[in-house]
Amino acid sequence: MRLPRLRALLFDMDGVLYRGQTPLPGAAALLAFLDRAGLPYALVTNNSTRTPRQYARLLAQMRMRVPPARIVTSSVSTAAYLRQRLPAGARVLVVGEAALRRALVDAGFVPAWEHVAAVVVGLDRHVSYRKLALATRALLDGARFVLTNPDLLLPTESGVIPGAGSLAAALHAATGRRPTVIGKPHPRLLREALARLGARPARAAIVGDQVATDVAAGRAAGLYTILVRTGVTAPASPPGRALRPDLVVRDLRELHRRLVATGVRRRSPGGAARGSRHRVRNGPRR
Repeated sequence: MRLPRLRALLFDMDGVLYRGQTPLPGAAALLAFLDRAGLPYALVTNNSTRTPRQYARLLAQMRMRVPPARIVTSSVSTAAYLRQRLPAGARVLVVGEAALRRALVDAGFVPAWEHVAAVVVGLDRHVSYRKLALATRALLDGARFVLTNPDLLLPTESGVIPGAGSLAAALHAATGRRPTVIGKPHPRLLREALARLGARPARAAIVGDQVATDVAAGRAAGLYTILVRTGVTAPASPPGRALRPDLVVRDLRELHRRLVATGVRRRSPGGAARGSRHRVRNGPRR
């Protein structure tokens, strides 16, 4: 299948650009090519435990130069979502790690344990009973309930551990409240990234390694969906519901070739794209 002409690309990270601490074939070359061609892109991840700057440093170690403004984590997208719904200075209870708290503080919110407007849940590898108890009370008192990403499990080098979705499930069991979910497979994370690029879904694509999250989110957001077979590629659609990507490629080297075939070319060394790296918005204004 021929790749359509695209105006923007979104990339999942782990399993697409790298695996663990190892860059995947063609990743650095493709991102450099997109910069030279002036084709806007952003990176999106459900992971709420690293800041965009931390991700930028990690990528730089793998020879991928990506400005933090082009990296949209579920923490950043969660803060943007709440910024549109709560006043500056609102108190929020955070069940999560430092990167999530940092994103919320940067958005103008005040972390607190009582009298809060929202309970925000992300992965928290230091969660305590006290945190869950205080979150339960806040939810029963009517606070908003927001979840960075719905992943129930998180694979690690030492084995599978509970993910952010498992913590939210405990709070749902205690309160009967269901959270607003920001991360994939819901489309909010991708819409936040597109807004930063000033791109429309109809001419954009998501490149991911998972059908149940990346492809599902892309379909919900109205994007062209590309599955790359370098990470988790096993289909995980509900029975009776076929969820297939628009295009499947072996790796990013194949995607690079297909982009060139559609007419995407690197610009001359003196071209605007090489010097400007195109503008990326820091997020929607309030």
